[in-house]
Amino acid sequence: MILDKVKLEVNSFVGKKCKFIYHGSRNQKEEFYGVIVKTFPSVFVIKTEDGITKSYSYSDILISTLEIIG
Repeated sequence: MILDKVKLEVNSFVGKKCKFIYHGSRNQKEEFYGVIVKTFPSVFVIKTEDGITKSYSYSDILISTLEIIG
């Protein structure tokens, strides 16, 4: 299943500093650097360089709302 591949990809980035690009509504784009600190069955948690904790679902990657650039 495709979602399983996304989960494996996210797990490969755990503990590594990555660049993230979040495509929000109305063509807003947010770029930030951070580390994936924890994964759960439905979501994963990112700690940004600014110390902010953000969580996203795996479907955000699947529908290209969030990009991970290793």
